[in-house]
Amino acid sequence: MAKNTANYGNDSIRQLKDEERVRLRPAVIFGSDGLDGCAHAAFEILSNAVDEARQGYGKLITLTAFRDGSIQVEDNGRGCPLDWNPSEKRFNWELVFCELYAGGKYNNNQGGDYDFSLGTNGLGSCATQYASEYMDVTVWRDGNKYSLHFKKGKVVGAKKKALEIEPSNEDRTGTTIKWRPDLEVFTSISIPHDWYRETMRRQAVVNANVTFRLRIEGDDGEFTEEDFCYPKGIEDYVLEKVGADYLTEPFFIEADRRGRDREDLPDYNVKITACMCFSRTFMMQEYYHNSSWLENGGSPEKAARSALTSAIDAYIKQQGKYNKNESGIKWQDVQDCLVLVTNCFSTQTSYENQTKKAINNRFIQQAMTAFFKERLSTYLIENKDAANKIMEQVLINKRSRERSERERLNLKKTLQTSNDLASRVQKFVDCRSRDVNERELFIVEGDSALGACKQARDPDFQAIMPIRGKILNCLKAEYDKIFKSEIITDLIKVLGCGVQVKSKANKSIASFDINALRWSKIILCTDADVDGFQIRTLLLTMLYRLTPQLIEEHKVFIAESPLYEITAKDKTYFAYNEREKDEFLTQLEGQKFTIQRSKGLGENDPDMMNLTTMNPKTRRLIQVKPGDAERTAQMFDILLGDNLTGRKDYIATHGSEYLDDLDIS
Repeated sequence: MAKNTANYGNDSIRQLKDEERVRLRPAVIFGSDGLDGCAHAAFEILSNAVDEARQGYGKLITLTAFRDGSIQVEDNGRGCPLDWNPSEKRFNWELVFCELYAGGKYNNNQGGDYDFSLGTNGLGSCATQYASEYMDVTVWRDGNKYSLHFKKGKVVGAKKKALEIEPSNEDRTGTTIKWRPDLEVFTSISIPHDWYRETMRRQAVVNANVTFRLRIEGDDGEFTEEDFCYPKGIEDYVLEKVGADYLTEPFFIEADRRGRDREDLPDYNVKITACMCFSRTFMMQEYYHNSSWLENGGSPEKAARSALTSAIDAYIKQQGKYNKNESGIKWQDVQDCLVLVTNCFSTQTSYENQTKKAINNRFIQQAMTAFFKERLSTYLIENKDAANKIMEQVLINKRSRERSERERLNLKKTLQTSNDLASRVQKFVDCRSRDVNERELFIVEGDSALGACKQARDPDFQAIMPIRGKILNCLKAEYDKIFKSEIITDLIKVLGCGVQVKSKANKSIASFDINALRWSKIILCTDADVDGFQIRTLLLTMLYRLTPQLIEEHKVFIAESPLYEITAKDKTYFAYNEREKDEFLTQLEGQKFTIQRSKGLGENDPDMMNLTTMNPKTRRLIQVKPGDAERTAQMFDILLGDNLTGRKDYIATHGSEYLDDLDIS
């Protein structure tokens, strides 16, 4: 029932203020209120230390992850200004930690304190403070030690006295911030250690010769330390990743450009650096901007895609290496053998959002496209041997891709044909899904079982194939007789994968192709009686002889049907064997109940069928293994085959075991 909104009026509108702006809506700033958002908050504090190091202030950044979820970031930069700001007539600590959209990185394009900064919006420090259970800030600068303490988004103490200042005898500058993300804000604060390692490693890659130290507190209270440092930045990183397994040696390129995104907008500076090589066995493309890893790419990825494809395509044409009427290469063909890391900076950056996973600056894309195309074209001319290796590998990738595409289309056509054939099989009931990974085929005995299973199934992914009458004994029969059986040929059509035997008799049936199989599971669903067991055995024998790979690939299952239905006052129990029946009866001792032998599948109501046979969450399936099928075939040969001596020996040895089951009335 809809909630009464009759009281919605002018006084219903409210504005979130101060810490509420983040604590009640963290996803607006951090991208989510989950673990990703919590991790991004940590990155915001780390990025401020990175900006200082990039300006040349400090060569060591230390992040400590405590076992209680607290985090500490320490740098030896200039120290964040916290004292009185005469221009704003407020303390700087209020602006930095208690005001959104306040910071010192807004005028970078006009010669501010930061040339290229990761932080640009003036949100990170304040938003993280607001989202913290507590935050302690310590700054060393101007010969003083400054201290601040926050709790749940509010400063501890009166504002005028909140900033503690004392002379420092330490010969140091820098900022240390320790905080614990608040579980009232984030659904989880257990940031994985691997996230810390990967983040610190990536920052070391794009900030050459800066050491990123990671300290992690273990359950025993001891700290492990790991340093990340790349003296040559992305050059060292590319060599580390590709090793000696490269087709062409890595080469480094860089350039400075200045331009604008739109005619009426001001110019800004862009610094482009990149390192690339080509490899037969390894591929990687990573894009960074102002030290932020562009997981979703944006402008740099679009530039690389356009420029590198165009330059290599032009070289192949120049060398006359395309076959007659052959189409040109695509980005995928270049990408599959390309190792590329770009690390660019700009004084003005347009991120897609606060999480900084992509940029969309038009000028950056244009400048990088022109630069990459120019430098790669020059490289291909000046390095003939390397150019020919690149060309040959890209053409191999292209032709392999096209061949795979043709095979895929042919397979799709084959599967479509198979689907069309299957749709013409009498009484076959298909499912809606076309995803082979979820489609299930139930093979059932007779029309009554078909009706019951049809009502109980999930039509999205469960199909039903009824077996009409007794299936042929494939163990004894010749292939010409087997493939004259309508039941068997219909079943092969529905499976879609063909058969693994070579015979003139099956020339109308496709040869076996496991990739053409239309099902993730083939489930034999028969009654739990003698006739049901015989049909199941005949089906297993058929699959074992005609399509053994289906069993080897673990595609064949048996649906286990209950033997007894036990009904008590408020609950129904299903026993699949005598042991389970006895256990239920022991549990129900002293209670009234009824017990009956389970009916055939065709007589079961839909709810029971769904619960015991069809529903993946409650059903029981027995996976048929190659050894099971082989033993079944051997036993079948003894009991129903031409091995008369074996049958006599088996009856002499085991006949007494079946006396209780004999019908001698």
